[in-house]
Amino acid sequence: MTRKLRWVAAAVLLLVVASLLSVYSYGRFAENARGAPSQALVADRVETAIDHAIVPLEQAHPGQAGLSLFADNLDAFAIRAVTARAAGRSLDVQYYIWKADLTGNLIVNELLRAADRGVRVRLLLDDLNAHAKDSVLSALDRHPNAEVRMFNPSRGRKSSFTRGVELLLRGLSLNRRMHNKAWIVDGRVAVVGGRNIGDEYFGAAEAANFLDADLAVVGPPVAETSRIFDAFWNSASAIPLGALVSSDELSLDRLRRAGALQYRSRDAVPYAERLAKSPDVKALLKGSRALHWTYDAHVYSDPPEKAEGAPRNNWLIDALLPPALAARHELFVISPYFVPGDQGVDLFLRMRAKGVDVGVLTNSLAATDVALVHGGYAPYRVPLLRGGVELFELKTRGLRTGGGSGLLGSSSSEASLHTKAFMVDGEQGFVGSFNLDPRSINLNTEMGILFNDRQLTSELRRLYEWKIGRESSYRLWLQDDELRWDDASAKPPRVWTHDPDASWARRATAKVVSWLPLESQL
Repeated sequence: MTRKLRWVAAAVLLLVVASLLSVYSYGRFAENARGAPSQALVADRVETAIDHAIVPLEQAHPGQAGLSLFADNLDAFAIRAVTARAAGRSLDVQYYIWKADLTGNLIVNELLRAADRGVRVRLLLDDLNAHAKDSVLSALDRHPNAEVRMFNPSRGRKSSFTRGVELLLRGLSLNRRMHNKAWIVDGRVAVVGGRNIGDEYFGAAEAANFLDADLAVVGPPVAETSRIFDAFWNSASAIPLGALVSSDELSLDRLRRAGALQYRSRDAVPYAERLAKSPDVKALLKGSRALHWTYDAHVYSDPPEKAEGAPRNNWLIDALLPPALAARHELFVISPYFVPGDQGVDLFLRMRAKGVDVGVLTNSLAATDVALVHGGYAPYRVPLLRGGVELFELKTRGLRTGGGSGLLGSSSSEASLHTKAFMVDGEQGFVGSFNLDPRSINLNTEMGILFNDRQLTSELRRLYEWKIGRESSYRLWLQDDELRWDDASAKPPRVWTHDPDASWARRATAKVVSWLPLESQL
């Protein structure tokens, strides 16, 4: 037994030493690989199509922010593509996930076309999900007007084995990710919210599509978004892609040809047609979806140092808690990954004790794309319901996620909630990347827009009410302290006694996770 313990101790010691060496080696590499610092281009002149569209709106509403909610997946694609086509100065783009699929490649093509016109393109991506896209991204990076940087990257990119070894040795640092989402055009327009870039975020996936939301914003919050982008772009965690992978001289031409072919493909028809019919930027923001103007709207973000393990200082949660806790009448939360923990449950119950109506919409086990997170959420359902909190779980079928006929997945695909938002007293709202779970609070960096506007909050409230409706969600309740799920749209109406429409394997996975000490990672 003693001999076995010695072998175990030696193995642990070897792993610790190897981890320390790996972290040290990466630190030296990152220090030498950092790119030259750069800042957002100042929007101090009226020279681009975006300037001509936005400046008159800003002059008519001095000092105010103009906000427009984009909950439709096709509209969300259009606002990005239309503004990219109108860009004349800069495109600063920051995302957690960028997929090399139909819509991901279409938007890469928009960035490339903008760079060809002389627009400076800066693309910052979290590295966790980016390895399979290295060829596309490195080709874009070859453009003299474009630069791609990866946030907290791994160096082992040639095989799953080398990457797995690095994940093992640098596990603590690689566990912290950049979850921010921002699209900034000419320093005049920003799109901030929950969407990543990929088919399921724009209604093009055949199997499952996300219900999500963004806010397009003009006015002072755009400069706030640019400052946040610059902080991440120039941080120690942002490494130029060129220091990690290489591409040949012909890759940029191949990318340009592939993008042109992609738009002519049958699957791209709904997107190409929408862009052909789309109004210009000013009409898109001023016409059928009028801007909501307010003096009280700000973009907040965790600092990039959070992902480096720095102590808590100016974290996003510190900006979001005060308005939420100040609710006098109602607080409604939309969080696809909802793990409130004991402290969160206590806060909700204290609000209920003060007479505040509290409602939460999250994914059902069948609808979630991360069953492990559902296992972290499940134990808190009963205490929340006992305290009078209303819980709704999104159904996986019956919702149109594409936003229009003709889109892939618009009628037959499954749905999954991805919107992150909350509403307070019908006056104040938030839309962003922040989930109410330990990972968003403590590990990942997050961002979003906090605003005070009754009309926009009402619009967000209508989105919430649609999603909790009988056709869209299950209402949870207790019978003799046992969970029940109402499916009021079934014919006849049905009451479930276990997670609806979820397989036995999925229910078992969630149950096992609920027993394990994994909550801090969810």
